[in-house]
Amino acid sequence: MEPTITIAIYIHAFLGGIGLITGFGSMAVKKGGKLHKRMGKFFAISMIVSCLIILPISWLPNHESLFLFLISLFTIYLVLIGRRALTFKSRKKIKAAPIDLTISTIMLLFSVFMVAYGIYGFLNKVPDHTLYTVFGGLGLFLTIKNFIFYKNFREQKVAWLLTHLTHMIAGLIASITAFIVAGLKLWTLTAWVLPSVIGTAYIIYWRLKTKSKITKNKAA
Repeated sequence: MEPTITIAIYIHAFLGGIGLITGFGSMAVKKGGKLHKRMGKFFAISMIVSCLIILPISWLPNHESLFLFLISLFTIYLVLIGRRALTFKSRKKIKAAPIDLTISTIMLLFSVFMVAYGIYGFLNKVPDHTLYTVFGGLGLFLTIKNFIFYKNFREQKVAWLLTHLTHMIAGLIASITAFIVAGLKLWTLTAWVLPSVIGTAYIIYWRLKTKSKITKNKAA
């Protein structure tokens, strides 16, 4: 059993590495171009498969890791929604597909559970209750934003693009954090916070740039 787990971990690490490379690559090249789309697809597939591999492993004896489980779950969610947002580009689309609602609903329910358990853990001194509370809170915020997007996407022509950018970049941030904390074993406040700070600033920059470009095009 152990050799099989070891091989799975190596595959997870390899795919995670591919995901990080293609993730950075998609950010560096021209947005919307063929290379950007191709790298984005490789990033999504690599990260989703890598995270799916580590989810069950993170619960096995001698491999238990609440951090890896939560960060992998969030990465899958973020990348799936980021990719699904592209389907809302078509103005013929009139509503969210069942798969979109299902992904967000599952994450919403799981987030509610994490917040509740985090609060329970705080009151009863359960280890890692902060992780549950933080990840659960983030999940609640993002999934609520998802449902608002599903309801109003036809009223805001660039909502799909902003949703795509936000979730894909956030997925890359989560992956970088996992690599630093779990891969490099740097379990420090800086390792936790710095990728999120830089990534959030980048998300804000692109959201403002996109909105500014759309405003200029309307005024022209």
